[in-house]
Amino acid sequence: MVIIRGNMRRTKESAVNVADAKSQFSDLLGRVAYGRETIVIMRRGRPMAKLVPLQEGAEEGNELAQVEGWLAEEDPFFTIMDEIVSDRRRHHARVLGSDSVTKTPSQD
Repeated sequence: MVIIRGNMRRTKESAVNVADAKSQFSDLLGRVAYGRETIVIMRRGRPMAKLVPLQEGAEEGNELAQVEGWLAEEDPFFTIMDEIVSDRRRHHARVLGSDSVTKTPSQD
């Protein structure tokens, strides 16, 4: 089945069950990437996931961080995100070693 909507052209859509998807994953990826096929992964007759080919240009420069104009500049989202980034820069990861484990009296 070939579906054409506007400038988008999608090729055939196939369905596979989870077990077949696990055993044939590499083949399915090839069919999606190079054959421009869409694969629906089913579990007990219900669709669970869909493998779809990347759109042209999606590989580079289409990151969410580059999106502009969705929120007003004064939206509280930006203040919250700045605080999160600032806190992460100050955070030092804790490293547990053998000497950092404390013994309880019952372990002696």
